[in-house]
Amino acid sequence: MLKKTLLPSLLALGLSACATAIPPVEVTRFHIDNPVRSGTVAVEEMAGNPDVGLEFRTYAAAVDQELQRAGFTAAGEGAKSEYVALVGFRRTFREANDYGNNGKPVSVGMGGAVGSRGYSGLGLGIGINLSGKPKGQVVTELQVQIRRRADSTTIWEGRAQTLAREGTPAAQPGLAAQKLAAALIGGYPGESGRTITVK
Repeated sequence: MLKKTLLPSLLALGLSACATAIPPVEVTRFHIDNPVRSGTVAVEEMAGNPDVGLEFRTYAAAVDQELQRAGFTAAGEGAKSEYVALVGFRRTFREANDYGNNGKPVSVGMGGAVGSRGYSGLGLGIGINLSGKPKGQVVTELQVQIRRRADSTTIWEGRAQTLAREGTPAAQPGLAAQKLAAALIGGYPGESGRTITVK
């Protein structure tokens, strides 16, 4: 009887531990008034994206999935879509020697501009008191622009970023891609011009 009652408790504890292991995501979005919520869309590489290999396809697939959840339809093979979603990502590794002299990690900040409107000031800081040798940090950033193919007008754009300790599940590309895409596109179109934190 003890085993039957103990097992669900252990499973719940394990799931809650997994949930807390995934760090929050900072999201900023910009869009025109009442952007479209349906139509065919093709996911393509954003100009200047550092990697078009397997890792990029992981992020592109996550974005495609979230766009379909938001109401868009994936363009068929060889079909010309009404909209194009440009996807770019960046992963920055911070070595352990980037930590302060007192052994605690220094704050990590990221900022930049995306698309035609441009914005900056997305900040993300963390301070963790680690026992033993501190691990490096991985900052992962996802950028998405949705453009109308007919005239290349940007109707929606956004940026999401998160930070995780190197070697943890949250720092892996697959989990990071899903988390960032869901945080960025979830609740599409979202409030324009506001930075929010998605847990």
